[in-house]
Amino acid sequence: MQIWPAIDLRGGKCVRLQQGDYRRETVFGDDPAEMAAHWVGQGATCLHLVDLDGARDGKLVNGEAISAIVSRVAVPCQLGGGIRNESDIRSLLGLGLSRLVIGTAALKQPDWFRGMIQAYPGRLVLGVDARDGKVATDGWLETSTASAVTVARQFEEEPLAAVVYTDIAKDGMLAGPNLAAMAEMQRSCRLPVIASGGVAALEDVRGLQQAGLAGCIIGRALYDQLLLLPDLLRIVG
Repeated sequence: MQIWPAIDLRGGKCVRLQQGDYRRETVFGDDPAEMAAHWVGQGATCLHLVDLDGARDGKLVNGEAISAIVSRVAVPCQLGGGIRNESDIRSLLGLGLSRLVIGTAALKQPDWFRGMIQAYPGRLVLGVDARDGKVATDGWLETSTASAVTVARQFEEEPLAAVVYTDIAKDGMLAGPNLAAMAEMQRSCRLPVIASGGVAALEDVRGLQQAGLAGCIIGRALYDQLLLLPDLLRIVG
């Protein structure tokens, strides 16, 4: 199982939100590229980036910070947040990002998203962010009536790189992941599933690994040093 340290970007800084609430923000660093280098220095083999401003505004906002990160580290980086058209996809992949996470546009324009998956096989990731099992969009500001599993399964025959599944209620709360929901998603979908939200202890990571998850995104627990990246990497082998 892969461990993806999270770097969430807002206003050019490295931050974390609680439950996706833009009013509940903690700033962890003014230099995201330096933070990326820190995690790579600790052994990270991949990084998960999120343009929080982009997710809310529906367009790339933190491009300068993203470019600096990709230029600084030599590990695969995936980015989510505000990617809504092919022009964005082309330009972001051109920066050197390995994969792009698309959520809102995939839910609202599924036919367009299928076309993009075919055009960029293995480079796109479906972002499924759920609140009470229902998919949220537009930087988690809106909640749809579609179930998370249903959204993921409609794309499982496509050449997607993975599904990133985030439980919003758990995100940034350090209360443990929604293991049952994550396990159900991995059982129900043929695609590799990367869990996100709530990981706070080594046992959380072991539980996700035992449930067959392909990866795990970890943010606040690393920044608060409740978990040490080398310890996590030893667990997952």
